[in-house]
Amino acid sequence: CVQPSVPPVPNYKLSMSIPEWLQAIQTYMKMLQYNHTGTQFFEIRKTRPLSGLMETAREMTRESLPIKCLEAVILGIYLTNGQPSVERFPISFKTHFSGNYFHHVVLGIYCNGRYGSLGMSRRSDLMDKPLTYRTLSDLIFEFEDSYKKYLHSVKKVKIGLYVPHEPHSFQPIEWKQLVLNVSKMMRTDVRKELEKFARDMRMKILKPSSAHSPVKVRSRGKSLSPRRRQASPQRRACRRDKS
Repeated sequence: CVQPSVPPVPNYKLSMSIPEWLQAIQTYMKMLQYNHTGTQFFEIRKTRPLSGLMETAREMTRESLPIKCLEAVILGIYLTNGQPSVERFPISFKTHFSGNYFHHVVLGIYCNGRYGSLGMSRRSDLMDKPLTYRTLSDLIFEFEDSYKKYLHSVKKVKIGLYVPHEPHSFQPIEWKQLVLNVSKMMRTDVRKELEKFARDMRMKILKPSSAHSPVKVRSRGKSLSPRRRQASPQRRACRRDKS
């Protein structure tokens, strides 16, 4: 029985341009293939610290199993770590089609004044986008137009913060710093909101919502023992991605 070949993990070479490097990462993810099995091979809890998620990404490169959209975002972050000129941030979509709601997430990329994305989907135009979009709203509208081809209407768009390049960071990824109910907004207003947010992101003046939210300190005066933390039910990480 012939063993399936394991795709080599891409290595950045100094001769590469950033678009070439991103293309190499996307090609690698496509070689892993989209997971159509209905079984998720890697558990990804969005609330985990970045360091734990990077461990899972390392496992993905070792196992070489097919992945879905959420795993692709984590893997994309892992593979672009150490490229400080490349900013990474999650972009989530909630869409409606034929009476059902669907959730999808890609990794937004910002570099040298241009936006693009990395990701995985059943649909080739709902994953990676080249690093050519002048504004964040141009990128988001490109996704919205792609969704229209499949008769999906985009209901909500959530944009997270730049993910730190420190792989050992204990802070979790901020998945939804900006939430836009785009189905109830004019495109001009969506553009205005996205551009203000993108400007604030570039100036690095946005902080994770947990950073200035005292509510997050759940148990005042009580110690969170490891035993109690383990006993808490694990939340299901990934809702249906049918995109």
